[in-house]
Amino acid sequence: MNRNIRILGTGKYLPSKMVTSEELDKKLGLREGWVAKKSGVKVRHVVDGEVNSDMAVKAIEQALENANMKKEDLDCIISTSASFDQPLPCQASLIKEKMGFKNNPIPAFDIDSTCLGFVVGLDTISYLVEAGRYKNVAIVSSEISSLAINPNQPESYTLFGDGASAVIITKSSNEETSSINTSLVETYPEGVHMTEVRGGGSALHSRHYSEQTKTEYLFDMDGRAVFRLSSRLINGFMERLFNDSGLTIQDMDMVIPHQASAMAMDIMRKKLGVPEEKFMNIIENHGNIISASIPMALHEAIVQNRIKRGDKVMLLGTSAGLSLGGLIFEY
Repeated sequence: MNRNIRILGTGKYLPSKMVTSEELDKKLGLREGWVAKKSGVKVRHVVDGEVNSDMAVKAIEQALENANMKKEDLDCIISTSASFDQPLPCQASLIKEKMGFKNNPIPAFDIDSTCLGFVVGLDTISYLVEAGRYKNVAIVSSEISSLAINPNQPESYTLFGDGASAVIITKSSNEETSSINTSLVETYPEGVHMTEVRGGGSALHSRHYSEQTKTEYLFDMDGRAVFRLSSRLINGFMERLFNDSGLTIQDMDMVIPHQASAMAMDIMRKKLGVPEEKFMNIIENHGNIISASIPMALHEAIVQNRIKRGDKVMLLGTSAGLSLGGLIFEY
């Protein structure tokens, strides 16, 4: 379903502390060059005392500046993050507090689909913006993975980074062509346990945390299984995504994938037949920043002038669950 949605501004924030792959080689006792070769990441940013809401506020502030707007112009704030400051209240309300809103009861709520959070959030809220429920919406993904990854799983431990990215959207006018063309999200429960943090909820409450159980509270991923399942599903998914769009992959001016891993993205790019210049890859100096990866790559594509108004752009990725998601829009 087509929706008249326009991106007004984007923003990003990266913590100042950086960790190189060479440093991780030494820390984990790996041979020199192992991390860079396996992950495709040369440097990733990690927090040093910051929390998710701190980074989210800075990303939103930059997005507002790029949109020539003030925070008072917003009438809804959505957090699409997989990680958070604390379990309650919702992350968006903590972000709103730190933005300094006073006597302004605009709604702030969360939409979570792990790595696909931004895509699902944009897809969901776009219908409400199209219908006139909200005028200017801030969607922000702010992720801290560095506190929950397992050093005994070096392939995932070396892949992730921290950071935040935000997008401001509104309804496009009759004179503007900016719109969401089509979108699709599918979830395949056979992959539900391939990527998980088992501890922290009611199934394994935090009261059971101990030295013996601590790995249950850390990120656990079978990357090879995720890649095999995603590869098996992607062709059918793409057919269904494009089915009602009247477009093909060749019509895309830019494909912005979830920055899962350098190897996975390169194989997927070749499988889809997308040339390198039309495939946004920022993993080398960002790492995988969970739900912030796609909006951050979108921000970089705009800043680097790799997409312009009128271009057709596809957001594409996978998430824990296992879910596949795609959204095609005209910028």
